[in-house]
Amino acid sequence: QVQVVESGGGLVQPGGSLRLSCTASGFTLDYYSIAWFRQAPGKEREGVSCISNSGSTNYADSVKGRFTISRDNAKKSAFLQMNSLKPEDTGVYYCHTVVGGFDSWGQGTQVTVSS
Repeated sequence: QVQVVESGGGLVQPGGSLRLSCTASGFTLDYYSIAWFRQAPGKEREGVSCISNSGSTNYADSVKGRFTISRDNAKKSAFLQMNSLKPEDTGVYYCHTVVGGFDSWGQGTQVTVSS
């Protein structure tokens, strides 16, 4: 069963950092892209960053220069390092992949940036 599980969210002050993890099971992570999305209260889910199976990365303009996506296939995990966090980064962060034409989403991890 294809599954991705997020962890690492929490409450942080503006300017702080968090590192989110996405742990994969039921498929070989090496061959697939991983993306991070987020959803703020009252807003639509939006793409934050993605990393291809070859390691190519993309970022939303709102997080460029602050967030870094990475992967460790041996650990079956992908990561989102978030620095210089802002209150507008608050939301539920989701890990996503597509395996065999099927979308797989995690349950999400809450990130709250507040003083």
